[in-house]
Amino acid sequence: MGRGWEGAVLKLLRAKDFKFTVTGAEQVTEHYRRLSFTDGGLLKELPIHPAMWVRLWFEHEGKPHQRGYTLVDPDAEAGTFDIEFALHDGSAADWSRTAEPGDTIAATVYGTAFSAPDPKPSRLLIVGDAASLPAINSLLDAFPDTPATIWFETADEDELPFRVDPERHDLQLIPRGEDGAALVARVREELPSLLGEAPYLWITAEAATTRALSAHARKDLGLPKDRVHAMAYWRA
Repeated sequence: MGRGWEGAVLKLLRAKDFKFTVTGAEQVTEHYRRLSFTDGGLLKELPIHPAMWVRLWFEHEGKPHQRGYTLVDPDAEAGTFDIEFALHDGSAADWSRTAEPGDTIAATVYGTAFSAPDPKPSRLLIVGDAASLPAINSLLDAFPDTPATIWFETADEDELPFRVDPERHDLQLIPRGEDGAALVARVREELPSLLGEAPYLWITAEAATTRALSAHARKDLGLPKDRVHAMAYWRA
């Protein structure tokens, strides 16, 4: 399968290509599935960092397209990791539902990076949903002693694999409405009182939500660019 204009652009940017092989599958919940992979040499070539992600290639109506996924528990020595899929209608989720050991998938690495905030965050302020849960968990793992407030938008009753410690992490579950407005309103209401001396705001939600909250943090609350990470993980 060719990769169309997206693949051509990534090739010009000297992105790195790999082939991953499925080694196992676990249905975590009705709407969440975890696949295990060997890395095709990825983790020996590129250093691991929090919320490290790759672009997986899928086919939809005869055309290639890529989607980004966070590596879960990457092990450089073993050359393995997991990827967790939020299940919905779409070619990526459909592929994950039927994938079994021995299946392979093409991957490209470009754009993944992490700059540790300096000074260290006094509190992590995290906004996300099921699509960004693996990245959220990775961030919590990277700052094991840092308190966190997590505003998590949820659309169902799944028992998702949160890596939260009730003693340090305040997890706020917010039902998703038609346009995500409830999440935006809740964060705008509660965020100002939690900023503290060295805040770090991590927004990885739907595109419109991410834009709205990023603009609020920078323009209305005056947070410096290096204290806000904002990346849309999906588009309504």
